[in-house]
Amino acid sequence: MKPDSIAFAVAGIVFGLLAGWVIGAQYTITRAVPLAVAGAAPAAPAPGQAQPPAPPPLNESDAAKYRTLAEADPTSVAPRVALANLYFDAERYNDAVKWYEEAMKLDARNADVSTDLGVSYYYLNQPDRALQQFDHSLAISPKHTKTMLNMGIVRAFGKQDLTGASKAWQQVIDIAPASPEGQAAKRALDAMKNAHPGVAGQAPGT
Repeated sequence: MKPDSIAFAVAGIVFGLLAGWVIGAQYTITRAVPLAVAGAAPAAPAPGQAQPPAPPPLNESDAAKYRTLAEADPTSVAPRVALANLYFDAERYNDAVKWYEEAMKLDARNADVSTDLGVSYYYLNQPDRALQQFDHSLAISPKHTKTMLNMGIVRAFGKQDLTGASKAWQQVIDIAPASPEGQAAKRALDAMKNAHPGVAGQAPGT
């Protein structure tokens, strides 16, 4: 990991707060945010830190069912999204991307699917592509708070752009301060302020 990963990677403060918050928009999934620069090996757990849990196995029966439905109806979005979600849960992100992309071809205005696709790109160490997909989600739904929250996480962890991350999280707070996303964004900003006040102290938009 590069030393300029600065505040987030050093003490794991925000990692602890945001574990589980790089999430799909369709449903809540417990996920640990990878503290690694794109293309680098993931950081080893700290001494005494538990290994992350293994992903759940793919539900082969459900996957076969949704694959059959998707093949039977080339215009149906729902089975493609369901299949992508199954692969995402099993952390088979290449397969998830395939089916999210197919769903987006059929329904390019679906902000939830677009955000799930962006998260999948991030887990494939493609932060730039993830951010581009989040931009698409926000073009569809400008107040999509899960997209903004995920955008902040990808900017912080994938791009080491703490200023951009703070702006994204502040947007979440401004739009929905009492929501789970708003509360997570506030915790992230508070932790950033404590760890790196020179960045977090900048006003949004500056």
